[in-house]
Amino acid sequence: MNPGSVIKTIFFGNYFYGLCAVMLSIEASLQQRFPLNKPGYYITIFLLTVVYYTYAYLPVGSAKTNNPRTEWYAQHRKWIKYSQAIFIVTCLAAGIFFLIRNGNAIKQINAAELTLALIFPLLAFFYYGIDHNLVSGFNLRSIGWLKPFLIGFVWAGLVTVFPVWYYFITREQHYAFTIIGCLLFLKNFMFITVLGIMFDIKDYATDSNRRLKTFVVRTGLRKTIFYIIIPLSVLGLGTFLAFGLNNGFSAGKIMINCIPFILLITVAWSLYRRKSILFYLVIIDGLMLVKAVCGILAMIYF
Repeated sequence: MNPGSVIKTIFFGNYFYGLCAVMLSIEASLQQRFPLNKPGYYITIFLLTVVYYTYAYLPVGSAKTNNPRTEWYAQHRKWIKYSQAIFIVTCLAAGIFFLIRNGNAIKQINAAELTLALIFPLLAFFYYGIDHNLVSGFNLRSIGWLKPFLIGFVWAGLVTVFPVWYYFITREQHYAFTIIGCLLFLKNFMFITVLGIMFDIKDYATDSNRRLKTFVVRTGLRKTIFYIIIPLSVLGLGTFLAFGLNNGFSAGKIMINCIPFILLITVAWSLYRRKSILFYLVIIDGLMLVKAVCGILAMIYF
C-alpha cells in the first residue's frame, strides 16, 4: 500500500477522528486532574467514533463520482461494511460488560447524571435523523446554522464529560460538577464548533444548491471568517485563559495551550482560496489533534 493510500484510509476511513476522540479525552481528564481510565474505555471510544462517522457513507454505491471521499468508499464498500460489523459487535460487547460490572453504581445515578449520560448520544442520534415514514427526513443537520454547534456540543460532551463520568461510575461515586469542568467543556465546545463552521465553507456550493442555510451560505465567506469564526476562536481562547487562571496554570502551560487557537485563526485566514477535501481532513481536523497534544504535553511537562 503506497503512502497516498494509507493517508486516504486514515482520513477517509474516519480512523483519524477516532484518534482525535481518544487524545482529546486524555487531555480533558488530565486538565481536570483525574486519572486516566483503563485502555478498554479508549478503545471503545475510538471504535464508536469510527462507526458513527462511517455510518453516513454506508449507502454509497459503485457509481463514479467527483468526490474523492465518496469514491474511496465506493471502492472499499465491502471491507467497510465488514469492519463496521466487527466494530459494532465489539462496542456492544463492551457496553454489556460495562453494565454487568457496574450495575449497582448505575442503579444509583441521579437525574443529573442520567441526563449527562443520555443527552450527548441522543443529540448525535438525531443529527442523522430517523428513517421512518412518519418522520422521514427529520434530522438536526438539516438546520444549517445549528449543525456546527451541535457537532461541537456532542464532541465536547464525548471528550470532556464522558471520561470523568465513566471514572466516577466505575468507582461507584456520583459525578461532581465543577467550574473547571464547565469551563473546559465550553472551551472544547467553542473550538470544535469553529472547526465545524470551517467545514461548511468546503460545502458552500452544495449547501447553497440544497438551500441549506449554513453560516457561509447566509452571510458569505468574508463575514463568516471575520464575524463568526475569528470571534468564536477568541471566545474559546478567552474561556481557556479563564480556565487556566482559575486552575492555577503556569505561564508555560498557558502559552503551549494557546498554540491551537493561534493556528485556528491562522487557518481561517487561508480559507479564502479553494481547498481540497484532504486539506480539511488533514489540516482543519488535524487542529483537534494539535490541541490534544499541546494540552497533554502542557499538563505533563509544565
